[in-house]
Amino acid sequence: MPVVLAVTAMPIRANHVYVIPPNADLLIESYTFKVVSPRTRRNDQIDLLFISLAEAMGARAIGIILSGYDGDGTEGCKHIKAAGGTTFAQDMSAEEDGMPLSAQASGCVDFVLPPNKIPDALQRLVSTIATKKKLDFDPKRLLATIGEGRTVVAFPKKQTIFTQGDAADTVFYIQKGTVRLTVVSKDGKDATIGILNPGDFCGEGGLAGQPLRMGSATAMTDCELMRIDKKAMMLALHRERALSDMFTAYLLGRNIRYEADLVDQLFSSSEKRLARILLMLAHFGKEGKPETVVPQISQETLAQMVGTTRSRVSFFMNKFKKLGFVEYGGSGLKVHSSLLNVVLHD
Repeated sequence: MPVVLAVTAMPIRANHVYVIPPNADLLIESYTFKVVSPRTRRNDQIDLLFISLAEAMGARAIGIILSGYDGDGTEGCKHIKAAGGTTFAQDMSAEEDGMPLSAQASGCVDFVLPPNKIPDALQRLVSTIATKKKLDFDPKRLLATIGEGRTVVAFPKKQTIFTQGDAADTVFYIQKGTVRLTVVSKDGKDATIGILNPGDFCGEGGLAGQPLRMGSATAMTDCELMRIDKKAMMLALHRERALSDMFTAYLLGRNIRYEADLVDQLFSSSEKRLARILLMLAHFGKEGKPETVVPQISQETLAQMVGTTRSRVSFFMNKFKKLGFVEYGGSGLKVHSSLLNVVLHD
């Protein structure tokens, strides 16, 4: 790994070793370094670094005390532990045991190991934290922490959630039900551009400066949505990293979906486009078994999503039904994974 002398405003990068400049203190501020020269006190450099690390990274901070004189680092380890982070200290293999023994005596050290055992312990720690975060992550609970500017609203089937041309001042998070997104052209032609399910957002364009809604949203089934004011959502995204990560992942997924839709429109037949849309509506490739898409989804809606006529959709749906790819009737539309053959093969 490259060894670099730290300087003010230098971004902190993975797989780099940074050295504190002579006669200076080193602090961490927003993933960059801050060098304070001359140093404020003697033998407090690691304490100051660790304290700033705890303030910047919270529970993600990890402090490791290796061989060194006196008790520098002990106070910093206390701050890391108080912030929910993790601390290590070298065992009796330390040539100069002042720093590691001081930290151990304070009772704020989680692991006491020889240096060659610390990397494996770090890898296990990171793996455990990642697994726990995945198990503990609850987007509903996280969104509920927003506080003011958040309300849960029920929309019965066929009720309008927002209309094209309305002010884009809120974001909606779908907790229950299915939502249909539509857009109306200048000549009055209506088109369906998406079907959203629990865990999806809608109306997020206002966060990027969109003043008015570019489309409409309607409840296809009885729905329960969390309505979040634009200002409250922006503050929450800045404050809550987990929410920001979830929202970014959702937007990237939507972008990939739109790109795939465009490629489909340019290069795929109507039959393959319909098959792909049915598979996506059935959540094919996600956890769980194929399920009823939406009760009594109309062929007109499917035609709008595919970009073809209703008669063509009817022809292909009958073909898929005869081949055993789909089932439909009074209970709704059920899609089987065998429909994937239409997408993978001409």
